[in-house]
Amino acid sequence: MTESTTPLLRVEGLRKWFGSHGDTVRAVDGVSFDVHPGQTLALVGESGCGKSTTARCLVRLEDPSEGRIVFGEQDITAVARRRFRPLRRKIQMVFQDPHASLNPSMTVKRMLAEPLRLHGIAGRDEMEEQLAELMQLVRLEPELLGRRADQLSGGQKQRVGIARAIATRPDLVVLDEPTSALDMSLRLALLDLLSELQRELRMTYVFITHDLSTVRQIGDRVVVMYRGKVMESGPVEDVLDTPHHPYTQALMAAIPVPEPGRRRHRPPVGGETAPAGRALEGCPFQDRCPHVMPECRTGEIPFFAVGRSQSACLLHRSNGAGAEASA
Repeated sequence: MTESTTPLLRVEGLRKWFGSHGDTVRAVDGVSFDVHPGQTLALVGESGCGKSTTARCLVRLEDPSEGRIVFGEQDITAVARRRFRPLRRKIQMVFQDPHASLNPSMTVKRMLAEPLRLHGIAGRDEMEEQLAELMQLVRLEPELLGRRADQLSGGQKQRVGIARAIATRPDLVVLDEPTSALDMSLRLALLDLLSELQRELRMTYVFITHDLSTVRQIGDRVVVMYRGKVMESGPVEDVLDTPHHPYTQALMAAIPVPEPGRRRHRPPVGGETAPAGRALEGCPFQDRCPHVMPECRTGEIPFFAVGRSQSACLLHRSNGAGAEASA
């Protein structure tokens, strides 16, 4: 893929904080990345790392607390919900749980017709043709248009969710763990479909997942998050083949080895993801890191260039610090 010099999406210092029993939960704490046209950027990390909250901020289902989100040449960070509505045609989202995101009492036809009608894409005369094309795009039989969501299988529901998202021919689609509820065969088929749709419709993806094998199959670049912060970012093959941050190394070491008797070079790092909460001095991974040093527990850890990647780890400080992560 030839990368455009101008990002379609630019995220700068994004923060999203929630109040909880008098405390401030820093769900997203200073996240920055760029996504170029036609690219798939994967946001990865364990549950609770802030990746899904980041996704909801991108499509303005959550209002950012601080930072900037620039789509094309427009700063959409503080656009009022009413004024953001026309941008819904260009920015769409596929949700993790199709059972919850689809109205069980509505037919597939009604669900897919709604965005076409709301955005003035198809009138009464064109509607049937547009619906048939959408069903063909997501590899569903047209007979399913008459069924309700609760009459569909899990894989069919997720394809309907994708059809609803691409109905407006968006420039950007944010996918929040779209394969997590599917078995392996359905997962692979859905990833293949998403890749095909991206090529055919020239869409850009932000793909949220905790499954690193999925990242390798569909991603161009990857941003690794932990406790609301970016730990490492770079091209997928660089980050996954040669992870530099101890947290990324821990994620890679936790992937099961398919060959019996084969052992990994690094043992998985123990412990569980610390819940997001009050501001933590230093590296957020400090309590689980096997290489922790006293200086890891103070200040803000900068990003260091390591090949084509960037790592927020003092182990790489001899490489010189960059201003911010730019995936």
